[in-house]
Amino acid sequence: MAYLVSDEGKDLLRDVQEFVNSEIKEQVKDYDISGEWPKELFDQAVEMQLHMLDIPEEYGGLGLSNIDHAAILEAMGYGDAGFAVTLNGNGLSFKPLLVAGSEEQKKRYAEIIVNGGYGAFALTEPNAGCDAGNVKATAVLDGDEYVLNGTKCFCTNAQIADFYVVIASTDKEAKVKGLSAFLIDKGTKGVSVGSHENKMGIRTSITSDLILEDVRIPKENLLGKEGDGFKIAMETLDIARTWCAVIGVGVAQRCIDEAVAYAKTRVQFGKPLAKNEVIQFKIADMQMKTEAARQCCAHSLTLMERGEDYSMASATAKCLAGDAAMFAATEAVQILGGYGYSRDYPVEKLFRDAKIFQIFEGTNEIQRLVVGRSVIGKI
Repeated sequence: MAYLVSDEGKDLLRDVQEFVNSEIKEQVKDYDISGEWPKELFDQAVEMQLHMLDIPEEYGGLGLSNIDHAAILEAMGYGDAGFAVTLNGNGLSFKPLLVAGSEEQKKRYAEIIVNGGYGAFALTEPNAGCDAGNVKATAVLDGDEYVLNGTKCFCTNAQIADFYVVIASTDKEAKVKGLSAFLIDKGTKGVSVGSHENKMGIRTSITSDLILEDVRIPKENLLGKEGDGFKIAMETLDIARTWCAVIGVGVAQRCIDEAVAYAKTRVQFGKPLAKNEVIQFKIADMQMKTEAARQCCAHSLTLMERGEDYSMASATAKCLAGDAAMFAATEAVQILGGYGYSRDYPVEKLFRDAKIFQIFEGTNEIQRLVVGRSVIGKI
């Protein structure tokens, strides 16, 4: 753990690490196979207030620094990426409110989360993944209400959410400038949720379609102004990418530790694998890539906390962390050899979990575009 954690954050970090080692790492093995959502584990997390790390202190949150928050989130990702993604999903749903919400909206939805609730951010659609501007969901003002129709996919926490932040078009002709952001409460007529996606990895994170059929909400549930939706979504993703990267770093570090533990005890040709330079070089490359990603996360979070521009730093952190997680997972499987390919060893699961960190919150190809265009500037 290379984050410089404050004295105030150390106690909670120790509690989280103990929770990870005593509860999460073992219990998620069965849930990974069954695909069930481990409610009991998340109830324990709520008791520890791990569901509200992104809520500012003035709205009932813990008031952690970004670096303390990162260390705790990495520890959760170390235990199980899906577990961390679910809890981080609450932050993802609240970030649009921090970007554009009114004081009343922030207080109302922060209270839901603080009291043990969940939120979900609904942007992606079947034909609008990286091309977020191609959103087809619509929102039409009818008197004092907006009427929303459309389908969102790959929505983290959709089945358990108490509210949704939905990006929909209020002006199809304006394309991305016609997108707007809305708050929809659980139980609103016309809102339904699809089945849980049977995913390759992060299987303890519940992911579903969100279907909107003539959903009526008060016009006060608009976030910001009409046409602000794309900006809100992009600012939200700028923030979210760093937190996503932090979880990826946790996955990478777990891969390293599992590989090292195996290499120290596995004897081949009369000596432990760890005594072979080729294995030491693999471990060194895994650690260097992981630590580089971790420090990029810390840099992005520091800029964020200072109120400075962190868009490129966040994209860099997300890209490096996703690549580091996949690299470390691949090398860990290779170091374990045939055992690395077996479900009896954790690196098989870590390999499946790692891949998503090169995909969600904007693929790593998109992150490279963000970084490249930031460096080159307008042409």
